Amino acid sequence: MKFSIPVEQMHAEFRNMLIYLSTAPGSFPCALAVLLTISVISSGCSQKAAEHSTATTEKKEESRVTHGTNGETIIKFNAETQKLMGLQTAVLSPVQVSPEVKGYGRVLDPSSLASLVADLTSARAASAASQGEFERLKTLASQNNASARALQAAEATATRDKVQTEAVRLKLVGSWGSAIAGREDLAGFVRSLGSLESALIQINLSPDQSLDKAPTGARIVTLSAETNPVEAKLVGPTPVVDPQVQGQGILFLVSPNPSRLAPGAAVSGLIDVPGEKQSGVIVPRNSIVRFNGTTWVYLQMGDDSFQRTEAKLEKPLQDGWFVRENLKPEAKVVITGAQQLLSEELKGEAE
Repeated sequence: MKFSIPVEQMHAEFRNMLIYLSTAPGSFPCALAVLLTISVISSGCSQKAAEHSTATTEKKEESRVTHGTNGETIIKFNAETQKLMGLQTAVLSPVQVSPEVKGYGRVLDPSSLASLVADLTSARAASAASQGEFERLKTLASQNNASARALQAAEATATRDKVQTEAVRLKLVGSWGSAIAGREDLAGFVRSLGSLESALIQINLSPDQSLDKAPTGARIVTLSAETNPVEAKLVGPTPVVDPQVQGQGILFLVSPNPSRLAPGAAVSGLIDVPGEKQSGVIVPRNSIVRFNGTTWVYLQMGDDSFQRTEAKLEKPLQDGWFVRENLKPEAKVVITGAQQLLSEELKGEAE
């Protein structure tokens, strides 16, 4: 157990002892010793008190975390410290974006499409040849230079090849849709898919979603580049439903294909749908910090004060993220030094 005696009380006790010793006979040496002891102890106590006071003051100055009237945490850095940190801010810009519906899908493998196109090309060539032979024999028969039997055989062959061509075409439509089957340069389209100059993508909506109107386009996002969406053009609806998803499917074409999207790659699609535009702000990507499974930004509330605010990221944009809640246009957000502010806040809360 420790006992603490104030310095003033200690001085008074030694003073009384000194007076007693000075009046007693032959006690001058003792009085002198006591006087020296008082001096040493007083000096030590005063020095420790001064050190304790200085440490307390420094601790208060180092504490940069305070709390507002509503309990919010505020971090304060003066201008000189901000400069040393390299802290920078940017003003949030307002933006309006078209409404979007999110779906998931994959880049399609064009090999089965290429096979069907090859079959269709071959069937068309055979049909054209047999039809030409039939027309030639019909002309010869009118001149009595071809038998009726030969003419009938040529007609049967031409009819068979025509039916075969139509069967392959219907199979192509049933597998890939009329929007693809009806393309003029179908062979060139398949070549561009095979060389990755283009990418054909199927996006599926969830079963509880549906589009009453045709979308105007989409932005495709891959798992490896979530912050870099790629523009895609509408091709048309899928002719069959994905058995695993059971939702409406839509085909989109990415052409050119700078990201080299390859068949089988999993993607998500932000599908543009007609409707009133949504208002919000663009949040720079380098201003975002992640903590406890949530995304945050630091807003500058004053010249030397900053506050952490939740940022609910909705849509990736070319220059950042689209956010509608909690953040307003013209607010200043920290774009360099946000992670340092988070570290300082957590350190201050731990003290």
